[in-house]
Amino acid sequence: MKLYDCRTAPSPRRVRIFAAEKGMDLDLVPVDLGSGEQFRADFRKINPDCVVPVLELDDGTHLSEVVAICYYLEEIRPDPALFGRTAAERAAALMWNAKVEQQGLWAMADAFRNTAKGLKGHALPGPDKYEQIPELAERGKDRVTAFFGKLNDRLGNREFLAGDTYTIADITALVLADFAARLKIGFADSESNLQRWYDNVSARPSAAA
Repeated sequence: MKLYDCRTAPSPRRVRIFAAEKGMDLDLVPVDLGSGEQFRADFRKINPDCVVPVLELDDGTHLSEVVAICYYLEEIRPDPALFGRTAAERAAALMWNAKVEQQGLWAMADAFRNTAKGLKGHALPGPDKYEQIPELAERGKDRVTAFFGKLNDRLGNREFLAGDTYTIADITALVLADFAARLKIGFADSESNLQRWYDNVSARPSAAA
C-alpha cells in the first residue's frame, strides 16, 4: 500500500501514527504541498479534492479522508484496536475524535490557513480558490484555547481521551496539540491534566512517525 503524504501537514501525520501503532509499514509517497504538487493533473487523478493523505491499495483503489483510511487499516489489522473493541468503546472513540476534529483541528486550520503567506488565495483546502479572512484566524486561535480547557476537564481522571485505552481520538488530539504549538498556542499553566496526557502520548514511539 502507498500513502500519499506530506511531512509538514497534520492530516497525513494522523495516518502515519495510526499505522505505526499497528506496526504497519506503508510506502510513503511525498507530495510537495508547498510547490502546489497537489494541484497538478497527475495528482488530481488520484484525488480530485487535491489534498493528502490518500491511501492507494494494491488493486489501485484510492481512499482519502483520515478516518476512512484509518478504518480500513483497523479492519485489515484489528490489533491493537484503535477504534475500541465494544460498540460503546467504538462510539466513544468516534465521538471524541469528531469533537477534536470539529472543535480543535478545524479551528486550528482557520488560524493557520487565514494567516500563512503561502496560502493566499487558498484559505480552504482543495482546488477552489478562497481568500484569507484574518478575523477567522483570530477566532480560530480563541476556539483552540477554549477547546484545550475542555480537554483538560475531560482528562481529569483519565489516562486517555475516549476511555481506558489509546485510540484514534488521542492521535487526533496529539496532532492538534503539536499543530497548535507551531502557531505558539500552548496549554495554560493550569491545564495540568492535559499536559500529563500530552507527555504520555507524545512519548509513544508512534508519535515520531
